[in-house]
Amino acid sequence: MRRLFAVLLMLIAPTVLAEDVTMAFGEKIPPFCFPETNSGIEIEVIAEALAVGGGHKLKPVYFPFARVPVAFKAGEVDAAMTDLGEDMQPHGGHYGDPAVFYDNVFITLRSRGLKIRRPEDLKGLSVIAFQGADKRYPEWLGPVKQAGNYHEQNDQSLQVRMLNDGRHDVVLSDRNIFRYFSLQLTRTGSFKQQPIQEHAFTIARPQDYRPVFRSAKVRDDFNAGLALLKKSGRYRAIYDKYLRD
Repeated sequence: MRRLFAVLLMLIAPTVLAEDVTMAFGEKIPPFCFPETNSGIEIEVIAEALAVGGGHKLKPVYFPFARVPVAFKAGEVDAAMTDLGEDMQPHGGHYGDPAVFYDNVFITLRSRGLKIRRPEDLKGLSVIAFQGADKRYPEWLGPVKQAGNYHEQNDQSLQVRMLNDGRHDVVLSDRNIFRYFSLQLTRTGSFKQQPIQEHAFTIARPQDYRPVFRSAKVRDDFNAGLALLKKSGRYRAIYDKYLRD
């Protein structure tokens, strides 16, 4: 009954004072953002939350990732997917609840039997990560880089292949991004993912990935819609669309 009630609320979302919301997103972050089709987990969650909470229509605009908060500060957009660690409140920003968050982990082949609990455990291992990871985690990756064992690869499907083929010992990736690319490669029929082991090394902080809105009213509508998506099960369904076998 509670789920039915939530679904009904979604169907009768208010349309009074509905707005088009132009929002800055990173150029391409599978499975969270696919600019060519205006789809992906983050796009769909935010679009549906805005629609459910206030009848608003999301209009995504895509920028190089580092330009996302810059576009908001410059007044080019009504909202931004993230602030990249820079406080947007002095620039008229109102923070919403996290729509998604990134949970970065070290990933190794289970057959290697590696245990990564401290930065010292990476000594002598070849690590491949996303661009800029060494700046985000200098305590862990600084010594690896200094030893010449650190590599970056923006094409994260290649990260999956390189780990699987033994060309690198460790991948640093968001666990959902790694899973998405692993599933995509497996579906080609020419790739078989070896069992992996995830090593958590930092506490996931959802607040680091809060969207920011210029309008407090739109932010409130978004928060209300996001809560309804989670209560109805629709939020989980969006994730499963991209990450289920």
